[in-house]
Amino acid sequence: MNIEPHAIEPHQERISAPVVITNAGQLHPQATRGQRLALLFGIGVVLAVGLHLFASILLPFVAAAGIAYVLDPFCCQMVRARVPRGLASLLLVIGMLLVALLFVLLLYPLVMSQIGILVGRVPDYVRGFSAFAAKSIAQLQHHVGPDIIDAKLSDLVSSQAGAMLSFLGSAASHIVGGGFALFNVFSLVVVTPVVAFYILRDWPAVVARLDGWVPRRYQDVVRAQAREVDRILSAWVRGQAMCCMVLAIFYALGLSLIGLDLGLVVGLAAGALSFIPYVGSITGAVTSVGLAFAQFPTWNGVLSVVAVFAVGQILEGYVIYPRLLGDRVELPAVWVIFALFAGGAAFGFLGIMLAVPVAATAGVLARFWLRRYLHSPLYLDPPS
Repeated sequence: MNIEPHAIEPHQERISAPVVITNAGQLHPQATRGQRLALLFGIGVVLAVGLHLFASILLPFVAAAGIAYVLDPFCCQMVRARVPRGLASLLLVIGMLLVALLFVLLLYPLVMSQIGILVGRVPDYVRGFSAFAAKSIAQLQHHVGPDIIDAKLSDLVSSQAGAMLSFLGSAASHIVGGGFALFNVFSLVVVTPVVAFYILRDWPAVVARLDGWVPRRYQDVVRAQAREVDRILSAWVRGQAMCCMVLAIFYALGLSLIGLDLGLVVGLAAGALSFIPYVGSITGAVTSVGLAFAQFPTWNGVLSVVAVFAVGQILEGYVIYPRLLGDRVELPAVWVIFALFAGGAAFGFLGIMLAVPVAATAGVLARFWLRRYLHSPLYLDPPS
């Protein structure tokens, strides 16, 4: 393919833009740099406006796309085994629904029973926590001296401790109730599996159509960056899913074995939130220590809770993450935390779901442009 900007006959109408002579001898105008930038800008504006206008209804569709992305490798394996892709997609979506339903049916009675026990014991927790605070202040007063810590401070601490615990309990109930109210049950339970089936069934056609729309001049570059994003994102999703599952089982079993009320719920929540670096373990540890202070009027229960999370952190940092993730995922923890919080602040739960794919794409593009910069005259030109 030869590029000749002015290879036209005198009697032909002059073309203002550069032209390309194809193998068939036809003249085609070549896109200018301004046209390429305008195309990228237009695509960005359309995506931003669409996300802003339809953010409230995109959650089931984004969730369905995520499910289809996770199930696509299994579907491809079934297709290679001579199973029609439509049937394979249907079986995978039904299987996912059955696993989710079984998980809910098994855990729902345990979670509700623990929540009922916790609500029934809140007054006892308040009294026990107040007594524990008063006892601790008395011991501190005995060792330090009554001049520094007087009786009024002891009464104030014991009374405020109970008030703080009651406030935390009511706040937790409101948060839980509000969290469940955020989910549209119909859209997530009914619409998401249906959309996931159609996206999974048509996934190769969708990818091929999008690939056909890429400008031919940049097809190789775009395909290489898309493969890199897919490699990082798939490794992150698989690794984080396994890590969260292992940590959830460990924390739930550990807290339940030491006899902490609501230990199963707190442990599962801490494991599920572990996809946000350090947030799951810190949230679970703080919540468990608070419950231990209320339930066990001694330091033994608190130290047991701390020991569970300390062992969990050691396993997470030296065994689970190195084996399941390793160095394959080029997503720094700070970048993931920023992306999740920024997505949540901008678009709520939808932003949280989109945060990691956007962060992975931004990281790949940043490394690509950095490599180009390091090999460009802008960086390599010697000092004048």
